[in-house]
Amino acid sequence: MKRALCFLLLFAATAVFAQDKNPVTSVVREILPRRQKNLVAAVEEMPADKFAYKPTEQQMTFGQLVLHIVESNNSLCSTIGDLPEVKAPVPLKESDGKEKLVAALKASFDFCTTALAKVDDTKLADEVEMYGRKGTRAFALIALTNDWADHYSSAAMYLRLNGLLPPTAQPRK
Repeated sequence: MKRALCFLLLFAATAVFAQDKNPVTSVVREILPRRQKNLVAAVEEMPADKFAYKPTEQQMTFGQLVLHIVESNNSLCSTIGDLPEVKAPVPLKESDGKEKLVAALKASFDFCTTALAKVDDTKLADEVEMYGRKGTRAFALIALTNDWADHYSSAAMYLRLNGLLPPTAQPRK
């Protein structure tokens, strides 16, 4: 019975995606809200006085990690959506404080939502430049989703090292 139900669900999901003319970009747009929710919640979970924390001398501080996520989102989503990159009038610094960094993180995900709305699968093979080298828009989309996973795992590690549970490890409410 379970096997039949799994097959039916898989068949239904395949049929839905087969009707989607933009399966790749649609999936990335579908991934974004959960990654946004988890990353923002992770950053909000860290106490403001721990934004200068870094596990080892070689690693970045938690505040620098947040800045890196903001910059990565803005750069990759600009490339993906063929939009001018968002630049703050005054560059952000890790010392700007938790409130300002959380606001910038939320704004970077809002920008990604706007950028991803402007792309479809017909543009996947387009050549784009990211981080000083050329690649396809498909590569940039995959890099973006990989970055979200990597950044969340880093934020989760920083939280755990400070005795805090990352959002996905917290009991359901």
